[in-house]
Amino acid sequence: MADNVDIDLSIDFCGVKFKNPFILASAPPTTTGSMIGRAFKAGWAGAVTKTLVEDASTIINVTPRLASLGFKDPEKRKKKNYALENIELVTDRELSVWLKEIEELRTKYPDHVVIASIMDDASEPEGWQRMAKKCEDAGANIIELNLSCPHGMPERGMGSAIGQNAELSKRVTGWVAEAVNIPVIAKMTPNVTEVALVAEVCMEAGAKGISAINTVAAIIGVDLDTLVPLPNVSGFSAHGGLSGPAVKPIALKAIASIAKETGAPVSGIGGITTWEDAAEFILLGASTLQVCTAVMFYGYSIIDDLNSGLAQYMKKKGFGSITDMVGASLDKLVSFGDLDNKTRRKAYIDNSLCIQCDACFISCRDAGYQAITRGSDKVYKVTEKLCTGCSLCYQVCPVDGCISLKP
Repeated sequence: MADNVDIDLSIDFCGVKFKNPFILASAPPTTTGSMIGRAFKAGWAGAVTKTLVEDASTIINVTPRLASLGFKDPEKRKKKNYALENIELVTDRELSVWLKEIEELRTKYPDHVVIASIMDDASEPEGWQRMAKKCEDAGANIIELNLSCPHGMPERGMGSAIGQNAELSKRVTGWVAEAVNIPVIAKMTPNVTEVALVAEVCMEAGAKGISAINTVAAIIGVDLDTLVPLPNVSGFSAHGGLSGPAVKPIALKAIASIAKETGAPVSGIGGITTWEDAAEFILLGASTLQVCTAVMFYGYSIIDDLNSGLAQYMKKKGFGSITDMVGASLDKLVSFGDLDNKTRRKAYIDNSLCIQCDACFISCRDAGYQAITRGSDKVYKVTEKLCTGCSLCYQVCPVDGCISLKP
């Protein structure tokens, strides 16, 4: 970080100071206080506890509870994962244990932020308020309301069973906000029609910020040998929550919508793996960044690349602080009707770079406008009058610079 001493990675989120914008999300990487402590030592600014419930004895996980999707390389016998489905439930550790660990973390790491994630049903306020007060007394800096878990807990009237209902979300947020003096943030589910609407009513009820998104309800696949959906739990399965790079576009859209329509401080979650991902989230309105699946794949040490890469990018682009950068791309998001439909661009192929893979030709022929011809010598040409500038050829070409779009 020596080259980035003039870059301020700290951020004030809901009145709480973070050393950098990177937080561990409420997930397997925050299963215990000792794990969170190791993450703090590695350089993470904060962490959200695995979601706490009043009676952890009711939480029994199944095995296995994960399934993944990835690009396979048969020759190297490797798979690069881009999506993870998880049917793990909230914490199965008692609240009293967690309260002691929160207190220990705050004592040992006073410059780091501990966010307590809590969950209950929407039948009465007492459970929510008791947990929130106990977490506050233990030293938690922020309370995060898990209104968004998409699997297992909704069957019990919790998680997304609340977050998919704006009235219930507002009610629960109000209960907790009036019970504690520390900031309360509401965690959004993407499994709704208008996520910004739910975020708005939570802010009206007293939330100081929004975290988004939780995992996307999904079934990751089916084992074609056993015919059992994945993950296979003794011959059966259930839908789970999808995370990882595959959900990043969904998360970015949610972040931008919440930031533009509510102006709320946003803690961005959803597929953040690299510093480039982090930069995109910040530019679209996120102030802090919660990471889960990337840590599950690569470990806590990715924080070094996240911090250094983001700082170098900020220096290159002239952003002196995270605050300067938050939402800098939002004014470039407009309605479709406001987009320029007069400037026309055409595809151009540099045959000196072409590896003759046929990708552009086949895609344009079978899913485009038949604008690319292929000579007997495999020289590719674009018929300008047929090209509409859709960019499909550019998207499928595996060679950087081989295809370009020009006015």
